[in-house]
Amino acid sequence: MTDLLLTDARIRTFDDARPWAEAIGVTGGRISYIGPAADAPEAHERRSLGGTLVTPGIIDSHNHLLLGFDADAVSLEGADTLADVRARLASLALSRPDLDWICGENAVYSIVENRRPDATDLAGITDRPIFVTTYDQHSVWLNEAAMRVLGLFDGGDIAWGRPERTADGTPTGWVTDFYTSAMTSAGLAAIRRDIPLYSPERRYRRLLSSLEMATAAGITTIVEPQVPLAEVELMTRARAEGRLRSRVIAALFHPIDADAAFRAELRRTVDGAPADDLLRFGPVKLYADDVIEPHTAWMLDDYANRPGHRGHPSAALGELDRIVAELDAMGFQTHTHATGDGGIRIALDAIEHAAAINGTRDRRHGIVHVECIHPDDLPRFAALGVVAAMQPRHCSPDLVSGTWMDNVGEERWDRAWRLRSLMRSGAHVALSSDWQVGEMDPLVGFYSALTRAGLDGRESWTPAERLTLDEALRGYTAEGAWAWHAEDELGVLRVGARADLVAWSDDLYAHENDPAALLDQHAALTVVGGEIVHEAGGRPVADTVPHPGGEGGAHDQAGHDHGHRHAVRSR
Repeated sequence: MTDLLLTDARIRTFDDARPWAEAIGVTGGRISYIGPAADAPEAHERRSLGGTLVTPGIIDSHNHLLLGFDADAVSLEGADTLADVRARLASLALSRPDLDWICGENAVYSIVENRRPDATDLAGITDRPIFVTTYDQHSVWLNEAAMRVLGLFDGGDIAWGRPERTADGTPTGWVTDFYTSAMTSAGLAAIRRDIPLYSPERRYRRLLSSLEMATAAGITTIVEPQVPLAEVELMTRARAEGRLRSRVIAALFHPIDADAAFRAELRRTVDGAPADDLLRFGPVKLYADDVIEPHTAWMLDDYANRPGHRGHPSAALGELDRIVAELDAMGFQTHTHATGDGGIRIALDAIEHAAAINGTRDRRHGIVHVECIHPDDLPRFAALGVVAAMQPRHCSPDLVSGTWMDNVGEERWDRAWRLRSLMRSGAHVALSSDWQVGEMDPLVGFYSALTRAGLDGRESWTPAERLTLDEALRGYTAEGAWAWHAEDELGVLRVGARADLVAWSDDLYAHENDPAALLDQHAALTVVGGEIVHEAGGRPVADTVPHPGGEGGAHDQAGHDHGHRHAVRSR
């Protein structure tokens, strides 16, 4: 007999043979029935969904599980003024005299107008060291006490970033290239030693918190895009302790200056990991450039507000070609960060080079973010079979005005986050959150893809690149499955596929003409491998009809926590 039957639903399958259905049955962790409600089989448990939408489970193709919020740090989300930042840091310092370091997370670059923040902006808050990360984890902000503890006034350096200095060598308190440096073996050892925020136990707590948020948001597969070799044990610990309720694909971080011996260690780590339906290692994370906001992404032409400056690639030109070719020959799929049009071009060049010299096909290498793409490079994604792993929320005008938009310049705004153009070109576009750079909730991603507006709805930007709801859902399901070679088992609802699905609180398609209403919805039921791993309010639906002999009745859907959904970040 069928284990679980969901009926009286609008089921979007993303299976071309049967795009829509009314009922879906699950047996032994796989879909055993999909079709009309009238023909549905008997089941041990039957749930009537009252016309709400069921889709394949969300595949979040770029979600930093290890960057979840820390209870011993203060969040700077929504802190739009320096006064607000100072007040929040001061409050943490006052309430937590036990902390050796006062740490803040997710500061925006534009917190001080027309210049970088520096140590003087943090003066007088506390006599303890202050360590603040930007929302994208690519920069760090220190006070004078922190710089003294770290030895920066003595000419010292740090393994986890590049301290900016004045012409006479005085450190300013601003550190660039943070996350790319901190996740190297030397960088991670140093940051663990220097900053309590990065201790293994605190990182593990972040991981568990993020995993719980994912299942509650309807996310059934998560790609953690940057796991250092030294933190592989955190992922395997979570699996051993039964804390993985969603599937996790862990991409291993490859520092751009790593050698062939390191790549061999990556291969041994992946080959030595136990085969598991819930956790697998394999993709390799690379960086082609940095980020546009601090002018460190590689651009083909000068930044609009910094003549003579184009940022920089992460390695000498040509070096990425060699690295990707070697990884490709070793059987690895790469997941390369590239935001500037120059960074995107050299990433595409490297993938094209690897295929040419290795003769490989269908490796499905990915380029992450694809924020500013030159028109000549857009058709190359489809031609080369390269996945564009993109985040709709990142292009919201409430996040990019004042930094990204000014740095790129209006004449290049038509290159920004070309979601629709890439999809229409035949490219595979896998959508994602980039948690916790952006909100994890996929409903925020749906809304952003449909509107390219801020969460307050007041302003829209580059509307020609808006998606339909169906395109957005496909990007978060079927396209995500294709990106990770799982299209036969995930991202689709058909007989034989794994039973990973989400029942939403309403028919989301009913809100396509009023996208703001999507932000009031939630994942009511999340199923992974046939197991219910999340229910909103105890029961997700209007009524439950058990197999004869069971108990059931009406349950309300109270208790949904919008959580981080309406928090505004800068990206």
